[in-house]
Amino acid sequence: MPDATSPIRVLLVDDHQVVRRGLRTFLEVQDDIEVVGEAADGAEGVEKAEALGPDVVLMDLKMPGVDGIEALKLLKERGSAARVLIVTSFTEHRTMVPALRAGAAGYVYKDVDPEALAGAIRSVHAGHVLLQPELASALLSDDSPRPPQGRGGTLTDREREVLGHIADGRSNREIARALHLSEKTVKTHVSNILMKLDLADRTQAALWAVRNNQA
Repeated sequence: MPDATSPIRVLLVDDHQVVRRGLRTFLEVQDDIEVVGEAADGAEGVEKAEALGPDVVLMDLKMPGVDGIEALKLLKERGSAARVLIVTSFTEHRTMVPALRAGAAGYVYKDVDPEALAGAIRSVHAGHVLLQPELASALLSDDSPRPPQGRGGTLTDREREVLGHIADGRSNREIARALHLSEKTVKTHVSNILMKLDLADRTQAALWAVRNNQA
């Protein structure tokens, strides 16, 4: 569970120095956010994430060498606990769906309002999945890449309730409050859902729920 008393440690990964500088300038005035490092490409981003242990990584998608999606896969392979928020200038859903499937907790556009960016960082740090309505619509289209289908019929009624809350972007703490359960119990339900559906993380669970009308 995130420590509410400590600043959110953020790593910036973007091949454009001016973008990194702009992000740093804004984020450094936030009392609850601390920029702990920068990287100019995906490979350096993965190395910095391992060395610095950030809470949240702001990741560009299109970078030379190791791009954002490959970096996401490497972070997952190496067991990084950091939540990755994609910051991109690309608006095509076909670009964003693979990023979410690779483990991104959500995305914002580079022209996002600064306060909205800070809010997005706080949100993914708290365990939310930023699945925007227009992307959910794209996921429902026949030509969008599909997350693994799993065995939805094996979920219990309570697990389906929890899955619905995950699809709504709620954190474990919020789900616990809504269902009058302990956070530990909710965490167990989430683990069981991922195991039964053969999914890697709660982002894929949210995508699965949208695809299978469980949201």
